[in-house]
Amino acid sequence: MGLAVASGAGRARKMRLLPLVAATYFMVSGGPYGLEDIIGMAGYGGALLLLLIVPLFWSLPTALMVGELASAMPQEGGFYQWVKRAMGPFWGFQEAWLSLAASVFDMAIYPTTFVLYLSHVAPSLTVGHRGLLLKLGIVAVSAVWNLRGAVSVGVGSERMMAVSLAPFVVLIGVAVWGAARHGVAFGPGGPPPERDIAGALLVTLWNYMGWDNASTIAQEVEDPQRNYPRAMFTSALAVMCVYTLPLAAVWMAGIPAARFSTGAWVDAAMMLGGSGLAVAVVLAGSLDGLGTFNALTLSLTRLPYAMAEDGLLPKVLAKRWSNGVPWVSVLACSVGWALALSFTFERLISIDLVLYGGALVLEFVALVVLRVREPGLVRPFRVPGGLLAASVIGLGPAALIGFALWAARGERVAGLPALGFAALVAAAGPVVYLAVRRGTPSPRT
Repeated sequence: MGLAVASGAGRARKMRLLPLVAATYFMVSGGPYGLEDIIGMAGYGGALLLLLIVPLFWSLPTALMVGELASAMPQEGGFYQWVKRAMGPFWGFQEAWLSLAASVFDMAIYPTTFVLYLSHVAPSLTVGHRGLLLKLGIVAVSAVWNLRGAVSVGVGSERMMAVSLAPFVVLIGVAVWGAARHGVAFGPGGPPPERDIAGALLVTLWNYMGWDNASTIAQEVEDPQRNYPRAMFTSALAVMCVYTLPLAAVWMAGIPAARFSTGAWVDAAMMLGGSGLAVAVVLAGSLDGLGTFNALTLSLTRLPYAMAEDGLLPKVLAKRWSNGVPWVSVLACSVGWALALSFTFERLISIDLVLYGGALVLEFVALVVLRVREPGLVRPFRVPGGLLAASVIGLGPAALIGFALWAARGERVAGLPALGFAALVAAAGPVVYLAVRRGTPSPRT
C-alpha cells in the first residue's frame, strides 16, 4: 500500500509546492461554506470588511511566523518541534496537547458537513443510522487515503480543490454576466436588525485559522525551506479570494443579506443558475467536507508520531511504512475521531479558538525565544524587521484571541461555561504530561 519509491533515491516521494498549497487550503478553509453566518450577522458590507481586514492581523502574522520556523526547522511534527526546541519538552507537549484536544471538537464537524450537504440531494441516504455510517465512511476513506502517503493526499487535495471551486466560478460568472446585461443591483446588504459583529468576528477567525497545520509534515515536503514560505502566502491569497469573490458576486446579484444562513449558498446558486448549479454547489459542499477532514488527518497524525519519537507517547505510534506514513498514528487518531462522531456538541467555535489560540500563542513565543537564544540558526526565510518585528507580529493574533475569549463568555457546553470547559481541557495537559513522564526516560530535547 506504500507510495512508489523514487528510483535510485531509496526514499519516498515528497509533496511539491502546488499540492502543499492545496492541502493547506483545505486545512484552513475548504471553500466559502461557513461564511453565510457572517453575512447574516454583519450584512454584506460588514462581512466583506471583516474578510479583508482580519487576515492582516490574523493570517498574515501567522503565515510569516510559519514561514520562518518551518523553513528553519523542517521537522516532522512542525509546531510541536518549534515549541519544544524553544522552551523544552513540557511546553512542546502542551502545544501538541492543545492541538489534539481541539481536534476532538473540530474533526467531527467535517463528516457532519458532508452528510448535511448530501442530504439536500439524497435525503434517504442520510437519515438515521445511514448518516452515521456515511460519517464513519469519511473517517475510513481518509484513513486509507492517508496510508497511501502525503503525496497522495496533496495531489488529491489539488484535484478536489479544483472540482469543489468550479461551481463557485460558474456562480461568479453568472452574476457578472447578469450585471453586465442588466446592470448591478446590489442586494440589501446593510446590518441586520439584530446585528452581531462579535459573533461575525468569531466565525471569521474560525474560517481563517489553521495555517500552522501544514508544518507537521515538513519531512514529507520537497525543498521545505523554499516551499513553505511560498505555500503560506499563496494559500493565504487563495483563501481570501475564495471568501470575498463569491460574497461580492451574490451581493452584486441583488440577493438580500437577510436570506443568508447556513446552507444559503445552495439557495443563491438556485436563484442565479437554476437547479443544476444548486446541485453542483451541494456536491461541492460534501467534497469540501471530505477534503478538509482528509488534509487535517494528514497534519494531526504527525503529532502523536513525533511525540512517540521523543518518548512522550507509546513507541508503537512511531512505526512508519516505507512511504514515510506513521500508520499506527493514522489508525489510532482515526479511531479516536470516529468515536467523537457520537458527541452531541454543536460547533462551538469558542472552544476551538481557545484551544487553538493557546497553541498559536506558544508558537509566537517560540519565534521570539529562538531569535534570542539561537541567532545563528539558519533561517532561509525571516520575518522582516528584525527581533522587534518578530516580537510584535504576535500581538494582533493574541488580541483577537483575547476578544474571542470575551465574546464567548456566555456560551455553555455540557452544563459548564464554554470557557471553563476549554480551560479544564487545557489544564489537563500538565497533568497528563506528569503522568507520562512518571517512570519513563527523559524525552529528547
